[in-house]
Amino acid sequence: MDRFTHPFNPFVTKTSKILILGTFPSIKSFEDNFYYAHPKNQFWRLLGETFGYDEPKSIDEKKRFLEQQNIALWDMIHSCKRKNSLDSNLKDIKLNDIKAFLKEYPSIKKICFTSKTALKLYEKNFSDIKLPIFYLPSPSPAYASVSFEKKLSEYKRVLL
Repeated sequence: MDRFTHPFNPFVTKTSKILILGTFPSIKSFEDNFYYAHPKNQFWRLLGETFGYDEPKSIDEKKRFLEQQNIALWDMIHSCKRKNSLDSNLKDIKLNDIKAFLKEYPSIKKICFTSKTALKLYEKNFSDIKLPIFYLPSPSPAYASVSFEKKLSEYKRVLL
């Protein structure tokens, strides 16, 4: 099993109000050098429809969209061993320093998680952070048991 280090920086601005944390980038995200890059991942479609916009396609469009909506993106894991993109295969995990990040960006008022693994890692290691936290249903193609409509309803409830 190979060791991987997170390949890109968090996306954040000084006005970001919502931090969305995933677990660790997929292999496709490594290749494309940005978050939620797998073509079957519903993240960008969910965000677009949540805020009443077309789904952003290019990395520049995604960054502009995130900036307009005051959303920051990052992942819980800094480095790990893995053999594919599934959270269940992540081993020997080293976490990102979420506390230092939040000190640097005090405009962030709530934290959302796109995976139960990310949420569990946060609760185990950062339970003393006093910001509201929310679980967003995973946009991953591996989490197909929940319909797009149910996911969208939850994204709207949490993000709007």
